Amino acid sequence: MLLLLLQSLASSLFVFPLLFLFFLTKSPSTNSKNSYPSPSSNSITLPKSYPVIGSLFSILPNKNRRVQWLSDILQISPFATFTLHRPFGYRQVFTANPSVVQHILKTQFPVYQKGPNFRRALTDFLGNGIFNADGDVWKFQRQVSSHEFNTKSLRKFVETVVDTELCNRLIPILSTASANELVLDFQDILQRFAFDNICTIAFGFDPKYLLPSLPQAKFPQAFEKAVRISSERFNAMIPLIWKIEKLLNIRSEQELQIAVSEVRGFANEIIREKKNELQEKFSLDSVDLLSRFLNSGHSDIDFVTDIVISFILAGRDTTSAALTWFFWLISKNPRVENEILKEINLKSEAPVYNEVKDMVYTHAALCESMRLYPPVPVDTKEAAADDILPDGTAVEKGTKVSYHVYAMGRSEKLWGSDWAEFRPERWLDRVARPDEEKEKWNFIGRDQYTYPVFQAGPRVCLGKEMAFLQMKRVVSGVLRRFRVVPAFEEGVEPEFVAFLTAKMKGGFPVRIKERIY
Repeated sequence: MLLLLLQSLASSLFVFPLLFLFFLTKSPSTNSKNSYPSPSSNSITLPKSYPVIGSLFSILPNKNRRVQWLSDILQISPFATFTLHRPFGYRQVFTANPSVVQHILKTQFPVYQKGPNFRRALTDFLGNGIFNADGDVWKFQRQVSSHEFNTKSLRKFVETVVDTELCNRLIPILSTASANELVLDFQDILQRFAFDNICTIAFGFDPKYLLPSLPQAKFPQAFEKAVRISSERFNAMIPLIWKIEKLLNIRSEQELQIAVSEVRGFANEIIREKKNELQEKFSLDSVDLLSRFLNSGHSDIDFVTDIVISFILAGRDTTSAALTWFFWLISKNPRVENEILKEINLKSEAPVYNEVKDMVYTHAALCESMRLYPPVPVDTKEAAADDILPDGTAVEKGTKVSYHVYAMGRSEKLWGSDWAEFRPERWLDRVARPDEEKEKWNFIGRDQYTYPVFQAGPRVCLGKEMAFLQMKRVVSGVLRRFRVVPAFEEGVEPEFVAFLTAKMKGGFPVRIKERIY
């Protein structure tokens, strides 16, 4: 009876005031349709802040298009930086300024950490895994993980894991869909593909999630729910709400605990099997990432479980998100698709690893796609001390500072007046080769602080090269044989939504068409 009374009281305390404030705004939530151009700068204003509630009147009407709304504001902000005032005095600094990004990710790296608020929101799901850790715990995981990304491992990854999954599972599924004129959720297919890949290469375990039957396993569904609720925690306007719900084990917090239990149970099973395998071999030879961690002397099962979950998040969600948006952009830009096909046909006789490694135009097209639709659209740090950003913004200890990758990719100052165009050529230059008749493309990268899709500084993504190799092999294998045709209803375009990683809201329905040469 006491528990029910507390639940009722808690709900009354935070639900009714929020409902009142919501209706007071008289502005319904809007859904983004993802047209590239931002609204006219004349229609965008910096959010007003009031005592106690901060900018709640501006936040609420845009809660369903948070990423796009913040991006629009940054385009009109002096120095591409502004401070958002949340209710009850919480402040968060957002920036799309490369000099500020360099400041927080490199110059003042010790000051800008994940921080206690980040860890508090994500610990139930990610524990002390590499994406939720600072200091020595982070350094240890990064040091052990770095050995997995040498040239030998990358070649093995492409030639065995990716190519096997592509030829034996993905291509047959697409062939069947084409022959039977089926509509597939391509986002789901790509997530399954990436999930099998990361589990095989990192843990030596094949979950067989991309079988022709497309099995509905509990783990991926629980993982998706854990990602969503953890993200909602982190972006909560009033963190006290989810903390009270956790204390009372109600609503989404109860769902999270059930989902996390399923996820951790799956990870624990992988670890147990790997331990048995290592004991049977009587060998300390490390053949995959999980073996390396288990052989490093760490026997804490919870810590190793945290590591497994973090690497599943990295390997499953980021590359599948990047590929989902890439295939949609390609479908809308046949000129780019034709250029990619020319490169694929030119490289078709090369060994698999060399083929994908040297696909310059495709590499540029992927970079261009992630400029417009980055897999991690916003990344957040927390100031461990008072600081002044290069643009003069004062940051107090404990303040969240977020660099907005999505906004940076849409900045006219950084990418020119044609920023809204999907144009891989902005990453390329034609160069003459003395030993060949034709000119060839030469890739010209942007500095990692202007294009922080893979982070930058000491925490730059270890798996960047692996991700590109995997994505280029998928692009080559799929586009050589098929056209991927979106199957949205007439007049509907996909919506970009962001949890810990980007998603296409509701999935990516497609029809697969065999190419006729």
